[in-house]
Amino acid sequence: MKETVSGPHKQIGVAVIWNDRGEFLIDRRLPKGVFGGLWEFPGGKLEPGETVEACIEREIREELGIGIAVGDRLIVVEYDYEQFKVTLNVHHCRHLEGEPRPLECAEVRWVRLDEIEQFTFPPANVKIIEALRQWRGRGAEAQGCRGAGVQGCRGE
Repeated sequence: MKETVSGPHKQIGVAVIWNDRGEFLIDRRLPKGVFGGLWEFPGGKLEPGETVEACIEREIREELGIGIAVGDRLIVVEYDYEQFKVTLNVHHCRHLEGEPRPLECAEVRWVRLDEIEQFTFPPANVKIIEALRQWRGRGAEAQGCRGAGVQGCRGE
């Protein structure tokens, strides 16, 4: 039987941001807190009354200084940590403008799915990686952001 988490429940908007080379962006958390120094898919907490898509666009601009287009939902991950619960609302996104900068994280990096094992992620993010592998298995990755349902992809 699963233990009930008594702490806060955080609703998070998460971006899998694709570039034109078939890579996606990950960032390394600052070296503090429970998951300090681990890699993650960028995103952040939903504000009251905010849509997931608006949250993702806002968080990515604040944390990385870039513009993105939010596309199809990849997965919703619910995960119970010891002291809190998270719901990760994960969407494919397309990089539109700006050079990613680590404004609120330690480091950013463009990676391919076949390189992802080199990086350590918090448990809830591992489910995103699994979803990306299933998505790739359906042949969508070869289409880049077009396969992710992101409007205005180059080449469309």
